[in-house]
Amino acid sequence: MRNFKLVTILCCLITSITACSAQTNETKSIEKVIHEFSKAGDDSDVNKLDDLLDDNFRIIMNRMFGSKKVAIMPKSGYLKKIKSKEWGGYSRTTTIEHIVINGNSATAKVTHVSKKATMISLIVLVQGDNNEWKLISDTPFFKK
Repeated sequence: MRNFKLVTILCCLITSITACSAQTNETKSIEKVIHEFSKAGDDSDVNKLDDLLDDNFRIIMNRMFGSKKVAIMPKSGYLKKIKSKEWGGYSRTTTIEHIVINGNSATAKVTHVSKKATMISLIVLVQGDNNEWKLISDTPFFKK
């Protein structure tokens, strides 16, 4: 009986360690994608952004820039604004505040600080068949 308890405890411990390791690896992958996304925006690298964004990517802007409405911009509109340099093109410091992984989806709270502004984003990512994480939405808020 004592050996059975010991084996059970060891199995639980091994399972916990394995789960934590998998979670840590996924967290690192998500952090990498978010930092690459930020850098690609800083560099106005439309090709890199295109690779990092899911085809269904959207920016959800809730009452931004003086508007009283919610505006949703698809990936194509976002890439167009980056390419024209209307958006992006300046260096920011990116801090990932918090990541929550829910199976093959994840959310992250991210703060971008530049000389121009501080932007806090809620980013949603999805994991594809090849286990690669991509951004599917960004809901930014410009802090005053």
